[in-house]
Amino acid sequence: QVQLVESGGGSVQPGGSLRLSCFAPVSTFRYSAVAWHRQRPGGSREFVASIDRAIGADYDDSVAGRFTISRDSANYTVFLQMTDLKPEDTAIYYCKVVSLPSIYWGQGTQVTVSS
Repeated sequence: QVQLVESGGGSVQPGGSLRLSCFAPVSTFRYSAVAWHRQRPGGSREFVASIDRAIGADYDDSVAGRFTISRDSANYTVFLQMTDLKPEDTAIYYCKVVSLPSIYWGQGTQVTVSS
């Protein structure tokens, strides 16, 4: 059973930055699409950013220009650098690895943006 482990969440003031990490020991990680999703209070899980070999990086419009997704394939890790954080970015952030036919999710890390 593969377990993805996110870290780096926390509380920050508006305009601040955080860097999320996700350790994803999936054997096909180097070739897999990886993504970050989030679930805001009272909402459903939504796409934030993804990266794969075919398309490269992709972002939801709400975070484009503020968030950057990257990966360290040698260490099975995906990152989400978040800058200029806004209160509406408050959510539980989940990483995802697509290794068909399987899809792996992390347990989530809380990000709270508040003054």
